[in-house]
Amino acid sequence: MGDLMRYSGIIRNDLAAAPGVSVSFFTQGCPHRCKGCHNPETWDFEKGKEFTPKVLDEIISALNANGIERNFCVMGGEPLCPENEFLTLLVIKTVKEKCPNVKIYIWTGYYYEELTKRSSSHIRQILDMADFLIDGPYVEAERDVTLSMRGSSNQSIIELKKI
Repeated sequence: MGDLMRYSGIIRNDLAAAPGVSVSFFTQGCPHRCKGCHNPETWDFEKGKEFTPKVLDEIISALNANGIERNFCVMGGEPLCPENEFLTLLVIKTVKEKCPNVKIYIWTGYYYEELTKRSSSHIRQILDMADFLIDGPYVEAERDVTLSMRGSSNQSIIELKKI
């Protein structure tokens, strides 16, 4: 993998990800490669766009646009794999500093229990700062379009501030 941090894209006014209006940030690269994945273009760690400080400015600007209260959603790819955890931490730390009231949602193919067993200080800081974690891999056999914020019934929405 190159030395550049990479991301897949940003949706400035996302109405589908979380309740209300969100800014959604997509990391690039995913080790899970779930069958039936919604974003297979985000799997390759070498693809996507170079992450620069300008991208952080764009995220903060989008979160503050037109006085609308927005959530911040981090998706992938896989935002919490070892290759992306530093970028995910950098982005959510900046969001919390500049927009302290923004609710942060993170989607991951890992289960919460797996993440808490990792020795990474980045993961611990991310889980401390985020508000909601949508965990678990997408399982095509458990696909359920009626679920809020999830694609399959094995996934959970965890309110991190209540743990």
